[in-house]
Amino acid sequence: MTRTAETLRTANAPAPIISARDVGKIFGGGSVVALQGASFDVAQGSFVSLVGPSGCGKSTLLRLIAGLIERTSGSLSVHGRDITGPHTDVGLMFQKATLLDWRTALENVLLPTEIARTPTAEDKRRAFDLLKMVGLGDFAFSFPSQLSGGMQQRVALARLLQTGADVLLLDEPFGALDEFTRERLNVELMRIVAEVRATTVFVTHNIVEAIFLADQVVVMSPRPGRISAIIDVPFERPRTLSLQTSVEFNRIVEEVRTTLGEH
Repeated sequence: MTRTAETLRTANAPAPIISARDVGKIFGGGSVVALQGASFDVAQGSFVSLVGPSGCGKSTLLRLIAGLIERTSGSLSVHGRDITGPHTDVGLMFQKATLLDWRTALENVLLPTEIARTPTAEDKRRAFDLLKMVGLGDFAFSFPSQLSGGMQQRVALARLLQTGADVLLLDEPFGALDEFTRERLNVELMRIVAEVRATTVFVTHNIVEAIFLADQVVVMSPRPGRISAIIDVPFERPRTLSLQTSVEFNRIVEEVRTTLGEH
C-alpha cells in the first residue's frame, strides 16, 4: 500500500520513535535547497528504507536525524525529544567502514566505549559477543588489512551496536561491495536488527535492496528532496533471497520505479 506523508498517523497509533514534520534543509546561505517539507514517522522496531536519486537529500535527512547538522525548518524528534544535536541512543554507520588500521577488529569495536569511558571487562565481553553476532568471532584479533571489504563492514556494524543505540541509521553501508557480498550482508543485517530489536533507517540507491530489507520504503524526489510516497512492504520475517523472485515483490519494485519515474 502506498501512503502520502499526510496519511501516516492514525488516531490510535502509538507514538513513533522518529517523527519528522515538514523538515527542510538549505545549504550555502540559501543557494541549495537540499530537503523540503519532509514528513514521515518510524515506528518502534521497524525498518524503513530511504530510496531516491543521487542528491535527493537521503543522506541529509539521515544526518538531521543523527543530529549532525541542524534543520532549517520543520520539526524532528527521536523518542519524543527534539533533535538539537547528537544523542547516545542514535547511531550512524557510513558507506565506508572507517576502521583504524592499527587496531584489531575487537579494538575497533571497543572504540565508542573508550571514547565515553574506560572499558570494563563486561564491555570487552560485549564487544567480542557482537563480533560473534556478525560472524567474526574468529577474527577478533585481526587487523583491517587482513579483512575483506565485507568483513570490515561487519566490524563497523558491530562497532555501531557497541554504542548501545536503539535507533540505527545506515547510509549505504554495503554500496561499495560486490553484489554477492551485499546480498549476504543484507540477510545478516535483517537477522541482527531483529535480534537487537533496533529501529532502523537505511539509505540506498538500490530498489530491490530497499524493499527486501524494509517494512516501509520512503521514496524521495530529486532535489529539492521531497517525500513522494511511502510504500508498505507486507512480507513476513524472516525473509530469504528467494522472496525477490516472487510476483508480489516485483510488483512493489515496479511501484517504486514508477514513483521515481514520475519525477
